[in-house]
Formats: sequence, C-alpha cells, structure tokens
Amino acid sequence: MKSALNNLLPALFCLFLAARLQAAGEPKLSPLPSPVSNNAVTISHDEGGARIFSFMGIGPKKTWDAITTSAYSMDPGTGKWTEMRPVPGVAGRLAASAVALHDQVFIFGGYVVDAQGGETTMSDLNVFVPVENRYYRGKDIPVPVDDAVVGLYRDRYIFLVGGWSTSKNDAVRNVQIYDTDKDSWMQATAIPGTPVFGHAGTIIGDTIVYVDGAYKNPSGPNPKYVASSECWLGKIPKKGDIAKIQWTKLPAHPGNARYRIAAGAGPLEKKAGRIYFSGGTDNPYNYNGIGYNGLPAEPSPVTFAFNLHTGAWETLSENTPEPSMDHRGLLVTHRGLVIVGGMEKGQQVTAKVMVVKPPRGK
Repeated sequence: MKSALNNLLPALFCLFLAARLQAAGEPKLSPLPSPVSNNAVTISHDEGGARIFSFMGIGPKKTWDAITTSAYSMDPGTGKWTEMRPVPGVAGRLAASAVALHDQVFIFGGYVVDAQGGETTMSDLNVFVPVENRYYRGKDIPVPVDDAVVGLYRDRYIFLVGGWSTSKNDAVRNVQIYDTDKDSWMQATAIPGTPVFGHAGTIIGDTIVYVDGAYKNPSGPNPKYVASSECWLGKIPKKGDIAKIQWTKLPAHPGNARYRIAAGAGPLEKKAGRIYFSGGTDNPYNYNGIGYNGLPAEPSPVTFAFNLHTGAWETLSENTPEPSMDHRGLLVTHRGLVIVGGMEKGQQVTAKVMVVKPPRGK
C-alpha cells in the first residue's frame, strides 16, 4: 500500500504542477475600464492573435446621457483592456452589432436616445481599423436596424437578421447582406415568422439560427411589447444565390429567457457545430432594465446550445454563476464562453468579463 502511494504521489504532483502552469499561462480577463451594458462585442482572430472588442453601450445610470461612444480592445494574452478612439457620431448608440473580419471591425446600426427619451435607429456602418486606431464609413444600411442578429458568412458576407427600425416604427422581417469586398448591400429572403427585435443568434457554416425577441403586443398597449418564443433555422445555399435562404421553424429552446440573450458560435476545444446562448430575460424591457409591463427584468441562469450535428437543443447549465442580460453577443474562445459587461441581478450594469465553461466535450 505504501509503495503504491509512493508511486501515486509523483503523478499527482505532475498533474498539480501542469494545472498551475496552465493557469499561470492564462491571465485573468480584467473587467472593462467602466461598467457598460448593451455594448456591441466581437473577437478577431488575425495574424496578430485574438483580440476582444467592446463598442458603445450604456453606463450604470441607465439614462439617455449615460449612453457612451467608448471603444475598448483587449489582448487575451495579457487580459488587459486598452481604450481606443471613440466610435464616430454626436451621440453613443445602444443595440449596435459588431463583426470582426481580418484586420477590421464592422459596426452596424444601433439607436440613439435624446433628452426627451425619443429613439432613432441609425443607418451607420462604421469600420474600425485597430492597428491604425481609426474608423472609416461604409455604405449605410438600406433599412436601418437596431437589436438585430448578426453573423459572418464565408469570411466575406455579413448578415443582419430582423431588428427594430424607427423608420418603420416596428420590427422588420428584412434579412440584409453586406458584401465586405464590394461595400454593397443586398436583400435576402425575409424571415417568415413574427418580426422581432432583441432576438439572439448568429451564423455557423451555412446555417443561421435565431431565437425569441420581442414584438408589438397585438392585444394592445399594455404592455407595449411582449416576448416571442419562436425559434428559426435558415440554410444559406452553398451554391448559387446566397440571398435565397430556406427557413425552418425549430422547437422551443431550454430555459425561459426570451430577450437580449448573449449568443455566439465557433469551435470550442476544437469541437465545432454549436451556437451558444446564455443569460437574457423573459421580461422585455427598455434600456433601463424595467420591463414594458412595469416590472423589473431579471436575468436567466440558463446556458444552452443548438447542436448543428444532431439538430437538437442542449442544456449546458441550469445555474450559470452570476447570470446577466442585455447583451449583443458572446465570444467563443478556448477558455469558454466570454461575456463582456451586461446587466446583472437588480438591473445592475457591470464591468465584469465572465467566462462560462460548458461541460467537457461541449
């Protein structure tokens, strides 16, 4: 027995040392320089290594004048944030969308709020060049949207799915495709279901998946908007016209969150084929975190995924630590699912950078 124990101790020590060395090589991801929610987030994977970005959003006061133009960049190798040049414009925006491609970041739409609470959806496409810390203007979005789902296809085309547009005074069914090579737009097959905003999803491979969101209450103004439970899958043609999307309705996902869930896709521990969802709330709300029904919105602790290989939903965690809501995406990394900022319990705007770790193999 003593001999076996003597043989086991070196092995245990090696395992402990390996874990310590791995932890030492993975610096903690620092909080944002300032708390922010409803910020556009993305991650780049260019030759210089991965880099995380956060643009605009709303600060802890949750008032119109707490909306910011700030932009931040993090090197995951150091875990430290750098403040970048603010996003152009006379005012900050909420509910914008960001996609990183090669050495640029594309920032779409969002809305501004004035002192009287009036909201205006913006048609802006700002393109950020990190190595030069500068922006240039891309071609405006044909139908301005905020709170849309965004996804990258073939490292060239960026899809904007649905969203709210003050130009229409409603959520829209438009699926708009931006060609990054030609700085041009095309309209794709519209979403067949209820037009929504604040839904969550993205693209992986040739598949779009989005869930939930909010829409105008067909029964009247109290509350003004209600949550949707619709989930949809769109197939982008591998050959021919990429604008001809085939839509299929999916069954309901795990958990009861319906609005501003964090969502993202990509390989995790070299396992591809999943779109991940975490947090969000079942009570659609305005930018202050108070529901349209007058009740405070609270975040869901459920993290789930759609498995493209099985075509099924998977519950990854029913009790995710420190859940949050009010998100514009999550970032899939080798560390896990990275969630930047957001609103925690009690509608508290946070600067935290949370890493949610799915079960091993997922």
